Amino acid sequence: MAEHRTMQRGALLDAARSLLSEGGTEALTFPALAERTGLARSSVYEYFRSRAAVVEELCAVDFPVWAQEVSAAMAAADTPQARIEAYVRTQLALVGDRRHRAVVAISAGELDDGAREKIRAAHGGLVAMVVAALGDLGHRSPRLAAMLLQGIVDAAVRRIELGAAEEPGEIADAAVATALRGVAGPA
Repeated sequence: MAEHRTMQRGALLDAARSLLSEGGTEALTFPALAERTGLARSSVYEYFRSRAAVVEELCAVDFPVWAQEVSAAMAAADTPQARIEAYVRTQLALVGDRRHRAVVAISAGELDDGAREKIRAAHGGLVAMVVAALGDLGHRSPRLAAMLLQGIVDAAVRRIELGAAEEPGEIADAAVATALRGVAGPA
């Protein structure tokens, strides 16, 4: 029985990711979750009490996986600049991933305070990963620099998500250049 519930919960979360990435927060409804999973709508309520509860579960499951991918890419880099580049590029590479599309859709939606706090905490953990690399580069306020760097990443993510005229690789290159050299342009 417990294994069945775990499988059903996983199927509901997978359906939620798909719905969010396809249609944003408006698409994440209990009737849609029931239809995608073949469950009765009343059964969906046995697993989640609200849309916010689905969002919180997605954050709890998906953010650590995403953060681990960023962390692994940074650990494989051998200089502070390369770690910063890995931080930027890995996040931007994840934009096409359904987990990321779901997180973007979630963050744009109406969430309760608990869900918003989980998202803020997860983003804070992501930003904390790059603080040491920025400190190694000599930033006097590496935490502030990390938060500003994440702003560059977030802007690049929005640009990719919007289907901008530039190719995602071009956007990633520009984000890395801005992160490493500011707006001065090529050296």
